[in-house]
Amino acid sequence: MNQLKAQEERSPAVEAHGTGKRPSGEQSRGGKELRFVAWDVEDGGNPKNWSRLSKYWITLQLGMLAFAASVGSSITAPATNAIATYANVSHEVSVLSISLYIAGFALGPLCWAPVSEIWGRRCGMLPAMFFLGLASIGTATSKNAAAIFITRFLGGVFGSAPVSNVSAALGDIWVPSERGPAVILYSIAVTGGPTLGPIIGAAIVVNPSLGWRWTEYIEAIWVFTTVAVCFFCLPESYSPVLLARRAKKLRAEGDVDCYHPHEQLKLDFKTIITKHFTRPLLMLATEPIVTCVAFYASFVYGILYLTLEVFPICFQEIRGMHPVKASLPFLALFIGVLLAVFVNLANQPRYRRISAAAGGKPVPEARFPPVAFAGFIFVAGLFWFGWTAGDVNVSLWHPIVASGLIGCGFNVIFNQCVNVLVDTYGLYAASAVSANTFLRSIMAAGFPLVARPMLYGMGVGPAISVLGAVASGMIVVPFLFMRYGFELRKRSKMAPV
Repeated sequence: MNQLKAQEERSPAVEAHGTGKRPSGEQSRGGKELRFVAWDVEDGGNPKNWSRLSKYWITLQLGMLAFAASVGSSITAPATNAIATYANVSHEVSVLSISLYIAGFALGPLCWAPVSEIWGRRCGMLPAMFFLGLASIGTATSKNAAAIFITRFLGGVFGSAPVSNVSAALGDIWVPSERGPAVILYSIAVTGGPTLGPIIGAAIVVNPSLGWRWTEYIEAIWVFTTVAVCFFCLPESYSPVLLARRAKKLRAEGDVDCYHPHEQLKLDFKTIITKHFTRPLLMLATEPIVTCVAFYASFVYGILYLTLEVFPICFQEIRGMHPVKASLPFLALFIGVLLAVFVNLANQPRYRRISAAAGGKPVPEARFPPVAFAGFIFVAGLFWFGWTAGDVNVSLWHPIVASGLIGCGFNVIFNQCVNVLVDTYGLYAASAVSANTFLRSIMAAGFPLVARPMLYGMGVGPAISVLGAVASGMIVVPFLFMRYGFELRKRSKMAPV
């Protein structure tokens, strides 16, 4: 894909409809010189030339898709006790309704990423989201535990489509210098879903006229509504697909010598294995930057999903709060996520200056100062929460403020770590991010399963302190990479310097 985009940028646009002579090395057809379809400089068909209002409308739709998928991961969290009673399983087993959905996030991108690169962003997201709605209805109408767990896993597989493809779609329409606010909106949608889902779910579960099944019905209604809006209003934004369509249209109008290489691109099993599966795992195992950065980002992401089990124990079971009130501390977590936006934006001017001094090249080491700051905030939040949330004699405001610190630290670390991977690996950025997506999904799926045994076996304070100790050990990561990151990049076979 990157080679195709580079080829498009190099190809001259010599005619009004955006065609140029084919790149050298291409064979002619019937002895005739084929014209390579490309964008003209001011071409209105180029997604990057669309109006700013159109871009923000598209960004909003993409954010709605991401939010619909991410809120589905946590909306059933308050319903685990009801699901356990209905399905006649233990509470620990009922938590699989959360974990299996998140596990689907690890598998789904292997399917939807190549689909979006062959047939476009709409095909890579909208059909999958429609099936997420069907899977949600399947969960709502399930009669036993097996059906609930299977449909939840399938929901995660389908719901991973926007989570894995929205960032690529934003890259289609925004130039790097203007992409910051759009990416922030996307990150709020992705991280806001897991924090707001439990509040929505709790309000549904406690309503006697609704019950746990309506958590999934509401999810399906929101998904179908979003898909309907996007079906009519979300345009295709992937340039190779648009240029291939233009080439076909020009040939139909009589200009038979026009072509675009994307027309011959096919989806094959070998590409899926080598590009979308083997390479990310290989990078995770052999690239120190990917290993450390992805593990740090995945750990804080896992803590976010750990709260789906920890908060009900601390606020509902120990403090005896009403289920809806016990879910309100998730708002503090979400407010912390929003506050992280200002930290991320504050580093942008400094990063642009350093990048400009480096000749416009990405400088991943310049992304780490906010990570270093957020690491201390995250650790402080964990220890503060651990030793105040489980003590009924301590004011409720202590764990609430601590939750805000956890949310803020999480979002800064997570966003900057992803930016570091993109900056570092260039051509292989998609594989590096895929490695992070795979690892974070595995961690996020596992953490809710161990939350209850840890808190009951060790106590709230010691259990959260163990996690705080791990987070403390990771504080050194940004400092090491600020000092040795450039040397590591020079030794890497995949990271351009």
